[in-house]
Amino acid sequence: MDSPVWFITGASSGFGVEIAKEALARGHRVIATARNPSKLSALASAGADVMALDVRADEAAVASAVDEAFALHGKITHVVTSAGYALEARRRGGERTGGRRLRFGAVVNFGSLGSWRGGPPPWRCTARPRPPSATSPRACATSSATFGVDVCVVEPGYFRTGFLNPGARILAGGQLDVYGEGPSGEYKELMDSADNNQAGDPVKGSRAVVDVMTSSGPAEGRKIPVRLVLGTDCLAVIRKKCRETLALLDEWEPVSGSTDY
Repeated sequence: MDSPVWFITGASSGFGVEIAKEALARGHRVIATARNPSKLSALASAGADVMALDVRADEAAVASAVDEAFALHGKITHVVTSAGYALEARRRGGERTGGRRLRFGAVVNFGSLGSWRGGPPPWRCTARPRPPSATSPRACATSSATFGVDVCVVEPGYFRTGFLNPGARILAGGQLDVYGEGPSGEYKELMDSADNNQAGDPVKGSRAVVDVMTSSGPAEGRKIPVRLVLGTDCLAVIRKKCRETLALLDEWEPVSGSTDY
C-alpha cells in the first residue's frame, strides 16, 4: 500500500507540528508548511518536506504552493489546516488548499470550543479559518464526498499549545476602553490563567487525529466522522449545549409546530 501523504499548514507549532511528527513516526510522508520555513528544521531533519506558505496570501500564491506540494509525491491524501492564532473580533476567509484535487483522502479543519460556547466579541478565539459553525461541517462533507474526500472538523478543548500565549493573541484595532472591563475583561483574565495550564495533551490529541484520519488504532474499521471532539472539557460543553437546545425545542414546540399549513 502506498504511504499516505500529509499536507499540513501551520506545522511549526501546536497541533500542526505534533500531527506531522506522529505521521512521520508511522512512516508516512509529510509536507510541512509555515510562514517561516526556518521553524520547520526539526521536521525536515525527521524526513518531512518543508515549504513556505502564508495561508493569508492571495489565491494565486496559495494555489502555487499546492501545485508545488503535489509535484513532490504526485498526490496528497490528507490535508490538515492547522495554521492559526487567537483572533479577536475579526473574521477570516475560507480555506484555500485545493481539497477537491485530492480525489481521495481526507481534509482536516480545526474548529474550536469557542464555536459552541462563544465569548465576548473582542476576545473570540478562532483558528484559521474561523471555527466552523455547528451546521457547516455536514454541508462541506456532503459536497466533498462527490470527489471521494472525507471532511472532518476537529474541535479541541483547551490543549497545552502556544495558542493562548500573549504573542498568539491579536487584539482588534480601535478597541474601546470599555472592553477592558466587565465580561470582556474577565474573559481575558480567564485566557491568561488558562495559558500553559490546559488539561489537553497535544501529543495525545494529535495521535487521535492521525488514528481517526487513517482508520487505525481505536478508529480501525470506522468511517471518518464529520466532527471529532477532543478533550473532556469540550465534550462537557457540547453536551451541555445540546441539552439546552433540546430543552428549548421542547419548551417552544407548541409554537414552533403551529405554523404549518
